[in-house]
Amino acid sequence: MNKEQEEIVVRSFFAKRLQERVIFELFSPKRREKALHRLNHDYKKTLREEYMMEIPKPNSSPMEIANLLKKHGAGKQCYVISFNDNIDGKELPLLTALEHAVGYGFPSIVSCIPNFEAEQEYGAPPRYILKRES
Repeated sequence: MNKEQEEIVVRSFFAKRLQERVIFELFSPKRREKALHRLNHDYKKTLREEYMMEIPKPNSSPMEIANLLKKHGAGKQCYVISFNDNIDGKELPLLTALEHAVGYGFPSIVSCIPNFEAEQEYGAPPRYILKRES
């Protein structure tokens, strides 16, 4: 786990009122899952909507999402915060991370320029790019 990277993501994109609590939860092995649960149904209250850009449907192709992220400045590597234990807390190639995150059914933040996937509901879930100008 890269605490510095996770703190940057939280401070950049999470609602200010939740930032300290989410950082505490992410850094605690016992509470990490609770932080991730905040991204399930209440992600519009958890994340700062002014930085959310919905990816138009169909949005289920990891390759197309990777290409879209690259257009927004993403590199080849990324850092992942995810319910998926196979990728959570790891630095991975962008396409590899997306192949594991997209369609998993639970939230992931893929940070190169961060990408967020909401918990799957009926039909294709909404997906967002979280983008903030430097």
